[in-house]
Amino acid sequence: MSSTESPGRTSDKSPRQQVDRLLLGLRWQRLEEPLGFIKVLQWLFAIFAFGSCGSYSGETGALVLCNNEAKDVSSIIVLFGYPFRLYQVQYEMPLCDQDSTSKTMNLMGDFSAPAEFFVTLGIFSFFYTMAALVIYLRFHKLYTENKRFPLVDFCVTVSFTFFWLVAAAAWGKGLTDVKGATRPSSLTAAMSVCHGEEAVCSAGATPSMGLANLSVIEDVGRMLHVVLWCFLLRI
Repeated sequence: MSSTESPGRTSDKSPRQQVDRLLLGLRWQRLEEPLGFIKVLQWLFAIFAFGSCGSYSGETGALVLCNNEAKDVSSIIVLFGYPFRLYQVQYEMPLCDQDSTSKTMNLMGDFSAPAEFFVTLGIFSFFYTMAALVIYLRFHKLYTENKRFPLVDFCVTVSFTFFWLVAAAAWGKGLTDVKGATRPSSLTAAMSVCHGEEAVCSAGATPSMGLANLSVIEDVGRMLHVVLWCFLLRI
């Protein structure tokens, strides 16, 4: 029985043994070196970039007070978020006449293209940096013996940085447009009930854009990373 079970046990342990060998082969002290530290920063920047943009959600709103005493104050709360296809976001606009109660409205604008490009680039950068970091920690000889590998890594990093600048510029413009389309004043301006004398409209909840702003600011750190990368390559 023991002779027949031993091959199965060895086959079951082989994947675990391979993972253990890979983990044991990692030289974590290389993270204290400049190149290893920069790779960690690049990895974190990618996480912050697609995480802050891809997970964003906010709300805007308005208050509608009908002059008709039969109707109370109506509070409008509109939720929106990534990928910022605002034209698909619906909300109910109250009507102040006697026969109707509300009308379905939509926000204006579609800013999904720059947002999705920004997040997709962040995901690709995350996976590439993680793979490059594993190779640097586990197969460090590729950096010392093969001179082409550092050059290829540098070229890919510079290419990612260029696309990051393009994506950040596009998403920065898109974020400005999202702010303009979701501010409470834009919401009240789009509602016809606010243009007549039968109702008084006021601003409601103002969307917080701190997390979305962080995704754009992150690219400043990425530019500093590339400058430092160039300096280390020269020395």
